[in-house]
Amino acid sequence: MFSLKQWNQSPEWQNWVGYETAQPQQKLSPSSVTELQEIIKKARADKQRIRVTGAAHSFSGCAKPEEIAVSLHHMRGLISVDKDAKLATLYAGTYLYEIGDALKEYGLALENMGDVQAQTLAGAVSTATHGTGITLGSIANQVEVWEWVDGCGEIHTHHRGDPETDELGDALHASLGMLGVFTKLTLRVVELYGLKEDNQLLDFEEGLECFYETAYSHRHLEWFLFPGTNKIQQKTLTMIAPVPMTAKQKRRDKFDSIVTLNGAFYLLCELARIKPSLTKKVSAISASAIPNTKREGYSYEVFPTPRGVKFNESEYFIKLADFDECISEINHILLADNKGSHFPIEVRTHKGERGMLSPTQGEDCAVLSFHVYKGMDSEPLFMWLYEYMKKWHGRPHWGKVNKLSNAELQMLYPKLDRFLEIRRQYDPDNVFINSWLNEKFSIL
Repeated sequence: MFSLKQWNQSPEWQNWVGYETAQPQQKLSPSSVTELQEIIKKARADKQRIRVTGAAHSFSGCAKPEEIAVSLHHMRGLISVDKDAKLATLYAGTYLYEIGDALKEYGLALENMGDVQAQTLAGAVSTATHGTGITLGSIANQVEVWEWVDGCGEIHTHHRGDPETDELGDALHASLGMLGVFTKLTLRVVELYGLKEDNQLLDFEEGLECFYETAYSHRHLEWFLFPGTNKIQQKTLTMIAPVPMTAKQKRRDKFDSIVTLNGAFYLLCELARIKPSLTKKVSAISASAIPNTKREGYSYEVFPTPRGVKFNESEYFIKLADFDECISEINHILLADNKGSHFPIEVRTHKGERGMLSPTQGEDCAVLSFHVYKGMDSEPLFMWLYEYMKKWHGRPHWGKVNKLSNAELQMLYPKLDRFLEIRRQYDPDNVFINSWLNEKFSIL
């Protein structure tokens, strides 16, 4: 979890895996919107640039602070709830792991979450962070009202409007922080619910044969395909009555987190790092160790998965209709050559949603996430992935490693130029642009 003390004490900023680093000239953590406005106004006057760094959980350089780093750590918490309208307003610096308990007091919950909950709400919304579910979208898709401070230090509020005419809402949907700094976000929430999780190990062909049936008959479906093994871990989540997770299950989760997921798996990862020729063997051992487990609890207790073993990640969205052919080809390729990675490939589903920079571009998608253990060379896998995904018109998750050029992004995002026009209205002096954003969007 993010530590403001460590953030302040270290002269260096780095992301979660440690591959993106910077030495910002200033680190600032405002306690109010007024204080934030003054920081932005001064930065603009001094011709300096700002990035809000959140919990540093992006793998890309999206949040890299090259001059001024800002943390919203002091701007957290639930502000108000409208139970009848199913709306909850929160400060944008609130961490995802804080939201579940806060909403539970009102009998409410987030519609969907991912399996990582360390991020800030602002960061999750800005990058369209998502979970899985063929009828469900990202956390950004749950936003009904945005409040933000623009590059001139002015505050704005926008309510999501008509899908046919709300260009600003579609620009804010996944804005990468380029229109300004979010201060408050109003989310569409749902009645408190529970989830039942089931895990099982399947042969690849067995899982693929019933993939769509399983996806549509469960609220959430997630796969973990172990490279070079022809094996998958299939995880399903089914909605149940809202009951808290038992103390016994919490103890078991903690044990699994320390001993199994982040203990034994860590040792296997180190073995693969020290002797890369064993990556395929390590992948097979990992697959064979998957237990057929079951978990139950409040949704926000079941969603997250501990991530103590660090890795680098690249992720692509493809049309759901292309999934069978694409994943079959990937499995076949990796059976012959696992590209130096033993980490399971994560497969999720995602409903098409609005947003000029949404990787779904309005289409229901399958989302494929590729991981490489920290300390191992990710280039063989990620370069192959970059080239391979051209065949499927794959669009990258903005918070993950992204090797696409500006010209390639222009082809994949037809409304990119219009997004940049809107961005200029709210940040005419490019206060919120860093080198990574300039590389991807050719702004400076």
